[in-house]
Amino acid sequence: MNAIAIGPLVFAPDRFAAILAIAVFLILSEILARKVDQRFSSWAWGATLAFIFGARAGHVIQHGENFLADPLRALFIWQGGFMIGAGVALAIAYTLIQFRSELRLALWAALPAVISAYAAFFILQLTAGTPATPLPSGGMFRTLAGEPFEPTMLEGQPTVINLWATWCPPCRREMPMMADVAANTDDARLVFVNQGEGADVIQRFLTTENLELDHVVLDSLGEFGRHYEVPGLPATFFIGSDGALQSVHMGEISHEGLLTGIQKLQDTGSDSGK
Repeated sequence: MNAIAIGPLVFAPDRFAAILAIAVFLILSEILARKVDQRFSSWAWGATLAFIFGARAGHVIQHGENFLADPLRALFIWQGGFMIGAGVALAIAYTLIQFRSELRLALWAALPAVISAYAAFFILQLTAGTPATPLPSGGMFRTLAGEPFEPTMLEGQPTVINLWATWCPPCRREMPMMADVAANTDDARLVFVNQGEGADVIQRFLTTENLELDHVVLDSLGEFGRHYEVPGLPATFFIGSDGALQSVHMGEISHEGLLTGIQKLQDTGSDSGK
């Protein structure tokens, strides 16, 4: 598993890279403020906000249809979804406006920007690639309906496995969206593997939330989590038709993130069939 855990906090590599890059950027900008010009301190915060706003706005515009039904979701930046190019463009525009009377300072501004970008790239390179972990073998699993379940039954069709629990707030938030995708796509099968809870607890949650899920698996001992070395919940695994893990999303996933992952499963399947 290529998630990054710091104590109780678990980060997907891209999110950790973004946090690290912002921290490096702000620290280096503060050094410039002390050594070159004090305006770099306030500029850094403004440039950071411009980057985040531009990157998020670019993503929302790119996936406009997905956000029309729920516009407030554009504010849910913890779900991920950023267009880096749009963020960089807005940050550069902000910088040129701020230092329009002294363009030499704009050149200095490139220093923390380049170093922070390299820090993010370095983290992403270290965590690049997902081991083609096979599906768990053995284990005593049952579906919510009480039927025996063997993980190898999932082979033969692209599959999305979501590890979740009713006590997990981000799991609860993403579940209605995932249930909707599961009911309306034939491109992949979505399987919801509950971690450590009993059938009564799960059924009560589904009934209360008015959710209908066709494939709910009870993993009372958390064997799926240990098999894939999951440091936290929720976790969403994109599994090829051969049963091998292709990619992982740690934390709450967005609608477009889920659809993009499913599309990549389809594209990979098409390529392997050629």
